Amino acid sequence: MGIALKGEVADFTVGNINKALFYLSVPMVLEMVMESLFLIVDVFWVAKLGTNAVATIGITESILMLMESIAIGLAMAITAIVARRIGEKDKEGAARSGIQGIFIGILASTIIAIVGFIYAKEILTLMGGEPELVIEGFKYTRTMLGFNITLMMIFLLNAVFRGAGDAKWAMYTLWIANIINIILDPMLIFGWGPFPELGLEGAAIATNIGRGAGVVFQLFILLNGMSLIRVGKRHLKLKWETISSILNIGATGCLQFLIGTASWIFMVRLISEFGSPALSGYTIAIRIIVFTILPSWGLANAAATLVGQNLGAKKPDRAETSVWRAAFANMLFLAIIGLIFFIFAKEFIQIFDTNPEVVKNGVMALRIICLGYVFYAFGMVIAQSFNGAGDTLTPTIINFACFWMLQIPLAWFLSQKLEMGPAGVYWAISICNSILAVLMIIFFRRGKWKQVSI
Repeated sequence: MGIALKGEVADFTVGNINKALFYLSVPMVLEMVMESLFLIVDVFWVAKLGTNAVATIGITESILMLMESIAIGLAMAITAIVARRIGEKDKEGAARSGIQGIFIGILASTIIAIVGFIYAKEILTLMGGEPELVIEGFKYTRTMLGFNITLMMIFLLNAVFRGAGDAKWAMYTLWIANIINIILDPMLIFGWGPFPELGLEGAAIATNIGRGAGVVFQLFILLNGMSLIRVGKRHLKLKWETISSILNIGATGCLQFLIGTASWIFMVRLISEFGSPALSGYTIAIRIIVFTILPSWGLANAAATLVGQNLGAKKPDRAETSVWRAAFANMLFLAIIGLIFFIFAKEFIQIFDTNPEVVKNGVMALRIICLGYVFYAFGMVIAQSFNGAGDTLTPTIINFACFWMLQIPLAWFLSQKLEMGPAGVYWAISICNSILAVLMIIFFRRGKWKQVSI
């Protein structure tokens, strides 16, 4: 455990697979635990501002997920390429690849910031926000979108660390960022001590200050040679061949998550039709779900790194074994969590809001969605493993089929035509994510991902 927590650099292409998975996954899981803790603490304080405040976060996050899709797609490409270069013992190539990805991220976040800052009110209105909600919440949306570069950089710089197998720095980054978030949240929301009372906007400011501090920490580590990868002035030149390689993988990766995000936005839009209490309950339930899903993503990220490095070392069978073991461990974890959530759903929702309508909708969402937890466990690990191999096309096609061709029409049909209301949306989410996981398993077993060259 001590080695895992310290995140000491090791060669993950040799030795015991279980130990390699453990050493990599512990810092990655702890990294995600802190991120998930922040999401819970954030909605706890914001819920005290009222139903509209929580609903505003729900709408804004659905838009931020579009930006995150770009960040995740680029991060996916960076992790895959950096891991492959590390497996080939090419640290110089790994550093060069990571920095070229950062250049792309800066350009993308700048465009998003300009649009989000100018059109915050219009975005909330378009997403079904009621007039009162728009007036109360547009400053939060404007701040989150306008300063999205802090989130973009944390994603991309941590992708460099993860690809190198140097997961401790990614863990420390999110701990620093989110501890600052958690401390500043109530101070800026409610005006504690010398701080001004900024309400919902204060939550956005706290978030970006915390993430900004995390980015400064990441840059310090990379520039001062404290990581396995050291960035120098020689890496700060544009390398179009490397950028092209990142874009080729990242574009499909972005599309992969944009497909899921667009579907998610449609889910939020459908739920908003049933009023702010329904949207608020759904937002709280999703935050609780993410609290457990994020640590699972830590395990999935560890599997992706092992896949990339072992493919680089010409050990495809070792890469596949790593994935199945990570998926099984993830299944055990989420099966237990899903059972707890199903039994104590009401108690969990009431921690954040006691409004009967909000609680009713939150309980409904939590119980129905967590029914698919066992399937999600395999799906997320295998999807990330495809991405770690550089095969972003396969999970993209599966996402398109499950989210756009099945989930969107099914959610609309169940909630509107069969008049199931929000429950119809929740059932569509649970059913389609379970089918997605089954398809991921089928295609992964075919093994074509082992031949991808990057």
